[in-house]
Amino acid sequence: MQVYADQAGFEQLRDWLSRRCGITFGPSKADLLRQRMERVLRRFDLPDLNHLARELDRVGAQDLQLAVLHAASINHTYFFREIEVLDQFMNLALPELKERPEFRFWSAACSSGEEAYTVGMMLADRLGPAALNRTHILGTDISDPMVERAELGIYSHRQFSQTDPMVLKRWFEPAGLDQYRVAPELRRACTFRRMNLKATPYPFNLPFQAVFCRNVLYYFDRADQVATVNALYDVVEPGGWLITSVTESVRQLGTLWEPVATGLYRRRS
Repeated sequence: MQVYADQAGFEQLRDWLSRRCGITFGPSKADLLRQRMERVLRRFDLPDLNHLARELDRVGAQDLQLAVLHAASINHTYFFREIEVLDQFMNLALPELKERPEFRFWSAACSSGEEAYTVGMMLADRLGPAALNRTHILGTDISDPMVERAELGIYSHRQFSQTDPMVLKRWFEPAGLDQYRVAPELRRACTFRRMNLKATPYPFNLPFQAVFCRNVLYYFDRADQVATVNALYDVVEPGGWLITSVTESVRQLGTLWEPVATGLYRRRS
């Protein structure tokens, strides 16, 4: 790994991110973290990461802290990402859940909301649009700008690279500038809030039937991975589901989650 003049600040920043939200940037991701911090340096007119690290702990630096969290956690996403895992979940879970009076799903680390809306569309496709009237999908993310984008529900055309044109036409309306707005009935089924996954235990009164925690665990070190999936276990009902990505395995973490298929786990009934 190349050593820079502001390496000390880089190490302080990396440690701060790990302590604050569990996001870990190892040696292979050092350049990625530097790239993401460039926009923060420009926005706050800071010359390098040494200065940024010093400013992070200054009283009243909340705007800077939130900007760093947002830049570090931002992740490219799109609708119907890793559709194979989502299809498998729907195939296995819906036969058991379809008669429930309500669906309670949580999209943890939801980024700008594409996953939450995708789950809603898939439910409506399989059970009929009326299913959205009994659907409650919570999307949470550590980044305020991502939560705001999800609540706004307006997306650029590039977010639909994996979306069937008929699905786009059914669930979105043109919003100008090559953008599309989520249909109101789908929007009403989804709620978005800011939340730090490292802040365990999670403050929910009612259990979820399924939690989607995809493409985020690989940013955490092993200890935070274990703590997170254990905390997720506690907020899912017996027999409920955890959905991860195809590249994130929970098997080796020694938790109570029982593997079902690639990216799919269940809480013991």
